[in-house]
Amino acid sequence: MASSKEELIEVEGVVTKVMPATMYRVKLSNGHEILAHISGKMRKHFIRITNGDRVSVEMSPYDLTKGRITYRHRN
Repeated sequence: MASSKEELIEVEGVVTKVMPATMYRVKLSNGHEILAHISGKMRKHFIRITNGDRVSVEMSPYDLTKGRITYRHRN
């Protein structure tokens, strides 16, 4: 049986809007715009994300409108 980690889609995008409750609007490299939240490790280490930041997002193949931000790239 395959684990759920293998089924994740990893894409890069740019944060376009910071919303309340650690939610973000992210424009992906393929042009789509999704709603994303921060992973627990990023929240634990107080990594701040602002507009214009390049981020890596994990998405489930079942819901392509939501995702989890796993990494903020250095600009």
